[in-house]
Amino acid sequence: MKPAYKDHELKVQPTALLPSLPPSTMNDKLVFLGLLYFIQGIPYGLQSSLLPVYLRGAGHSLTRISLTKVLYFPWVLKVLWAPLVDRTGTKRCWLVATVAGLALTCLASATVAPESQYAAVAGSLLAMNVLASVQDIAVDGAAVRLLRGQGELGLGNTAQVVGYKAGSVFAGGGLLAVIDVAGWGWMFTLLACVYGGVALFVWGAPVLDGELGRAQGETRRGSRDAVRPWRVWRKLMDVPGTPWTMLYVLTYKLGEQGAITMFPLFLLDHHMTARELGMWNGVVAMAFSICGSSAGGFLLSRYSIGLLMRRVFVIRTISMVFQCSLLTVLEPSPLMKGMSVLSLSVQHFIAGLITTLTFTAMMNCTQRAEESIQATHYSFLATLEVLGKLSFSALAGGMVDTVGFPIAFLLFLFLTSSSALHVWRATETGALKEQLKEQPQ
Repeated sequence: MKPAYKDHELKVQPTALLPSLPPSTMNDKLVFLGLLYFIQGIPYGLQSSLLPVYLRGAGHSLTRISLTKVLYFPWVLKVLWAPLVDRTGTKRCWLVATVAGLALTCLASATVAPESQYAAVAGSLLAMNVLASVQDIAVDGAAVRLLRGQGELGLGNTAQVVGYKAGSVFAGGGLLAVIDVAGWGWMFTLLACVYGGVALFVWGAPVLDGELGRAQGETRRGSRDAVRPWRVWRKLMDVPGTPWTMLYVLTYKLGEQGAITMFPLFLLDHHMTARELGMWNGVVAMAFSICGSSAGGFLLSRYSIGLLMRRVFVIRTISMVFQCSLLTVLEPSPLMKGMSVLSLSVQHFIAGLITTLTFTAMMNCTQRAEESIQATHYSFLATLEVLGKLSFSALAGGMVDTVGFPIAFLLFLFLTSSSALHVWRATETGALKEQLKEQPQ
């Protein structure tokens, strides 16, 4: 199944070498993936936006509220149980089981009184994160097998990024707006109905037809490797393009993540009120991020991923230079406020675009792995991507407190320029060289 050595760069696998699946229209695939990624974003929206506000209003301390961040940990550990999802059962069974489990968890959460049962709320969140992380492995594995050619990969990864963000906004913004009217119990009952409906949809989804015969062969191979997990990890590292992709996903967001986290706080200190910042950095910036992710899928259907990454990373570096220049202006003015909004909008648009390109590059690499480890391989790369972003976000605040905004942003600019150089060199001599020439099918 592996291509010849000369094709070991991050090159889209030819359709003939991909697993045999029944014909499905692209619309069927996009609806299927978009819906699953939408409900996958709901737990994140609940935990990051809705619950902190609701729990604070219920009288819980900031310490208790901040401790709920620990409940994200199953997303970091998901690579440990990814081989189980890869090698036992079918993706349909895993998806139906996890989505139905989320529905039952929501029903249980509807009976909880968050004002007095903090431990029960935390347990419900932990269960939702575990189930959503397993669902993520299964749907990523299904996407790797369903999407063929760079054009489909671009559109499919757009469905992934936009669907996840839309689910997060639905839970963190939409439900927050109605929870005071509907109440805690009815809100989770509504979510249980949503998850239950999606579970029924997945059970009858035709895009997953034809999995059973393949799954039986994979289960036999998986049982042999189950007692030898080191063989799985050796296979992961042997997939062509994996070392470059690992380094890339760990570092490509470092400078950008620091700026996205800290620039709004600079504006809060000098130029904007909290209400203004909530509007521009929350609603407007998220809209631009979703537009950027959508534009990524459109561009990938027309241009090679190597060419796009090469140019977009240079543009991101230029936008970072512009943002750094704004740090020299401390006096508030309408012009400065307009330039700051422009910088935030461009920054989030480019961030959304790069995210789609990155997940497409990750899926390109994963498609050259053995079928029996594809979901594990993709989960491994996705875990590294999350670790790279979260680790630097946690350090950025201390960095600014220590050296100040200007010096910290010069470091962010250096990291952004380094990632652009890393991508540029890959298009010249490394993993993206072939894709610079290749046009989407």
